Amino acid sequence: MFADFLRRLANPSAPLPRFDARLALAALLVRVARADGSYDSREQALIDHVLQAHHALTLPQAQTLRTEAEALESEAPDTVRFTREIKDAVPHEEREWVIEALWQVVLSDGRRDHEEDTLMRLVANLLGINDRDCALARQRVEARRSL
Repeated sequence: MFADFLRRLANPSAPLPRFDARLALAALLVRVARADGSYDSREQALIDHVLQAHHALTLPQAQTLRTEAEALESEAPDTVRFTREIKDAVPHEEREWVIEALWQVVLSDGRRDHEEDTLMRLVANLLGINDRDCALARQRVEARRSL
């Protein structure tokens, strides 16, 4: 299954089905969570919650999707293909939600580090989100965390 998905990611001319866009989003969430070298149960639970809320999944379905995404993320060579699939599947006006979800994962441990910031700048750019809107998305997440 993963080998087939990776082959299709390597061939961007063939559009991926919607399920693959969900898997690409989940893999991107995992990649951001792993960016600081730490990937713990709190981050996994947050990813499950994000997947449940955005895709109307049950907890077991979200956990299965995250588990598949973890394997895919560890095998995938770059971030561009994940973001390309998300960009193709998610309208521009909804991509800020993707950035907010990624910031939720980044900020889940209460701190930001250089690797996470660098990856977030790259991902936002690849998704067509400018620096200002990315910063505003981060600020919204931070505001919700402080409530």
